[in-house]
Amino acid sequence: MTHYTPETVFDALGDCAVRWQWKANALYAEFCFSDFATAFAFMTKVAEVAEKMNHHPDWENSYNRVAISLRTHDQNAVTDLDIALAIEISVLYTTL
Repeated sequence: MTHYTPETVFDALGDCAVRWQWKANALYAEFCFSDFATAFAFMTKVAEVAEKMNHHPDWENSYNRVAISLRTHDQNAVTDLDIALAIEISVLYTTL
């Protein structure tokens, strides 16, 4: 399993890199929506993808904002799983 660094992670994210940043040794992004219902619908879709991947984000929600942090805890690193989930999350966001 590949472990990414701040220097290598953004190449791996490709076009999705603009949304994500390196923060506290994890991938981090904030997503804003028009209202709580849309933010919650997004979280539900992310939860479905995360469950299928068996890889779950750390996140928080405040009204229309969802903040997501990705890091593979048992590897103590950002790994291929985080890259794959970040890309899926970015795609979900653009399709809402």
